[in-house]
Amino acid sequence: MSEIESFFKSAFSVDNVIFGFDGNELKILLIHRGAAPFKGKWALPGDLVYPNEDLDTAAERVLEQLTGLRDVYLEQVKAFGAVNRHPLGRVITIAYYSLIKISDYIVTPASFAQSARWHSVSEVGELAFDHNEILNTCLKRLKLKVRMAPVGFELLPPKFTLTELQQMYEAILSEKLDKRNFRKKILSMNLLLDLNEIQEGVAHRPAKLYQFDQQNYEQFVAEGFSFGL
Repeated sequence: MSEIESFFKSAFSVDNVIFGFDGNELKILLIHRGAAPFKGKWALPGDLVYPNEDLDTAAERVLEQLTGLRDVYLEQVKAFGAVNRHPLGRVITIAYYSLIKISDYIVTPASFAQSARWHSVSEVGELAFDHNEILNTCLKRLKLKVRMAPVGFELLPPKFTLTELQQMYEAILSEKLDKRNFRKKILSMNLLLDLNEIQEGVAHRPAKLYQFDQQNYEQFVAEGFSFGL
């Protein structure tokens, strides 16, 4: 093999970090590997990229093949290229991430994924390959993003309370937020519409219901903001 040929002996893979929100907790979708290497270990849904396939297409294909999820918006985060990150040879992986509402999707594992299950982000153990590093990197990106762009339109019900909105942010950021400051900040942004309605059928004092102002929401998504919580 010539020196120049050795540069073409690396493989590429994609790994999908799918965060899910269930109304209370931030979770991560993992597969139980049924094939070597790391057979029997939990891992991110990932696999090798075909030689004739671009990266974005590969990420979508792999996610659907292993978990059954499709039509999920995936954002590319970072490449991970440590020389020995894969036991079978040099594999450079590209990480993608997404944040979805768990109840909107049905997980159907297939291929070498023996099973696929949502895990609490706070309780993830040791994963295959360098997937803990990939997960932590994407989690940092998510926490940064929620401070720079609104989230919740796809994660909350059409009508929600300020408490539910705050609980969503706390779940993603893994920290408690001051109730007064949060409400003052969120209401000052003109991001919500007061529906002049209150909760029904609750044991506690009914709270006011809101919905997102779609036009302002989309403008914030496009332009970004600094949500100093």
